[in-house]
Amino acid sequence: MILIIFSGKTDGKFLLKQTNHLRFLLTAQLRPLLCASRFSAGEQSSFGLLTIMQRNRSKRYRAAVEQVDRTKSYSLNDAIATLKKFPPTKFDQTVTVSFRLGVDPKQSDQMVRGTCPLPHGSGKQVRVLVFAEGEAATAAKNTGAEYVGFKDLIQKVQEGFQDFDVAVATPAAMAEVRKLGKVLGPRGLMPNPKTGTVTDDTAKAVQEVKAGRVEFKLDKNGNVAVPVGKFSFEEKALVENGNAVIEAVVRARPATAKGRYLEAVTISATMSPGVHVDPAPYLSV
Repeated sequence: MILIIFSGKTDGKFLLKQTNHLRFLLTAQLRPLLCASRFSAGEQSSFGLLTIMQRNRSKRYRAAVEQVDRTKSYSLNDAIATLKKFPPTKFDQTVTVSFRLGVDPKQSDQMVRGTCPLPHGSGKQVRVLVFAEGEAATAAKNTGAEYVGFKDLIQKVQEGFQDFDVAVATPAAMAEVRKLGKVLGPRGLMPNPKTGTVTDDTAKAVQEVKAGRVEFKLDKNGNVAVPVGKFSFEEKALVENGNAVIEAVVRARPATAKGRYLEAVTISATMSPGVHVDPAPYLSV
């Protein structure tokens, strides 16, 4: 449980609205790692953040925190080496690189979105659904897509079927697939030409997704989180996957973005604290 205590004269509605934007990744030392508050200095001084208390952390988590130097930013190699020294869990954790970007998510021309093929795959079994007919449908089946169809599949999804991780569609099928926007959109599963999931070459799309291509998209708070593999991966594999993802996010910088783009980068496993990654080597990508 996290307890946040405010003090000072504040407007109740102001707090209710603004606390939705107060985002911290916490450590045992109570330092924000990423996603710092969007409050201006004046807003912060108006109410003051007195205490952030962290409770019920496991011994394993606290032991991991003790191995991280919060005063420094690590190279990606060193960050992953540190991560691999953390006490293991009973399951194979997902390793994720998280970014705090210097863009305004409210501006449509500052959206950050793209895909990245992972050199060593994601370690995840990806279930693919393809909306297609004719040769495109046959090609998708032959490449290993779990579900292939058109109108029958659209109806199945409308009835609540969601047992898949990625949806692919041909341009011709999109006229009907668009009707699923309210169903697939909230889950981030709507086929999109920008992510290569609207294409006539369904075989290539399925193959890339199965091989470990990951998608990333800016969230409403200005953050991006991208899985780069499993904790069981070799350090070299995680480093190469991590490098590929960081470079892909840097290349996706909007032309209208001003100032510092990579404000913060951390890497963490599902049940571990984050480790700061030095973004300097990637600023010239």
